[in-house]
Amino acid sequence: MNVADLIRALPQEISSRPYINRLDVLDQSVSLFKARLYISPDLFVQIYRNDRFDTTNMVLIYNGQRLYARDQLEGIWHRHTATAPQDHDHSAEGRRPISLSEFLDEVEAVLSEAGLP
Repeated sequence: MNVADLIRALPQEISSRPYINRLDVLDQSVSLFKARLYISPDLFVQIYRNDRFDTTNMVLIYNGQRLYARDQLEGIWHRHTATAPQDHDHSAEGRRPISLSEFLDEVEAVLSEAGLP
C-alpha cells in the first residue's frame, strides 16, 4: 500500500462502513498521508502512510488510548493486539502485511468484542 492506493481506497471504505461518521485529513502530500476516521468524538481510526520511509500506521484510539494497531516500519509489519496494545506482536500473523479494508474489518471485531459502537 502506498499513499495513492490509500487515498483511492478511502472513499469506498468510508461509504461501506456506516459507523464512520467523519473523515478528517490531517496532512497530505505526494508521499505522505495522515487522516482520522471518526466513529464518535473520542473513538477513531488514525491512518498514517509515508512512502519515503515505507512506514504505515493504522490505529484504533479510544479516549486517547490505543486499543489496537497495525504498524509497518521500514517495510516490516507488527501489530498491537487488543489484549496487549502496549506490546509489539511479531508473530507470523503480526508480521502479515494488511490492507486498509482488512484493518477496518479487524477494528469492527475489536469494537464488537469491547462493546463499543
